[in-house]
Amino acid sequence: MGAVLSTLLTFEEFERLPDEPGKRELLDGEVIEMPPSDLEHGEFSEFIYQLLRDSLAAAHARGEAKELGKAHHEMGYKMPGARYVQPDVSVTHAAQAHVKYLMDAPAIAAEVVSESNTARTMEKKVALYFRFGAREVWRVYRDPLHIVVHLADSSRSIYEGSLTTPLLPGFELPLAALRALMRE
Repeated sequence: MGAVLSTLLTFEEFERLPDEPGKRELLDGEVIEMPPSDLEHGEFSEFIYQLLRDSLAAAHARGEAKELGKAHHEMGYKMPGARYVQPDVSVTHAAQAHVKYLMDAPAIAAEVVSESNTARTMEKKVALYFRFGAREVWRVYRDPLHIVVHLADSSRSIYEGSLTTPLLPGFELPLAALRALMRE
């Protein structure tokens, strides 16, 4: 069997790749390709996005969460070097820099973990998010259902109850609501 060769890409080369189904990210020059999301994955990420969007609008109306910008579903972020990530759900910083893409990391990144996600890739993404300005990273696992909340210097797992965050007063993500979205 011959050797497997891996070519690292620049961001400019990555940007010129043809569009294909699924999701594609660039981590330190390595292209990470994922298959299209299944229905449950999509419903989880849309539900989280809607909760964040609505909670963010309510908090901004109350004059709270001023350091946060907008909620996004499947938005891409260009980081310095050969790096481009697309969290399932994100919340920008209030003054998030952008040119053609949002720059650096979002304030909150939420990843719904699928079978195609490797532990190595997920750990690398969490490190990159914090390296380039994230305040929180959430990894949502479906089997067994739980959420791992990463802060810059710690993490905790939630198996019951709800996820809340001091970054967004009034936000609550109940695991029971996610459980109700799960397919048999």
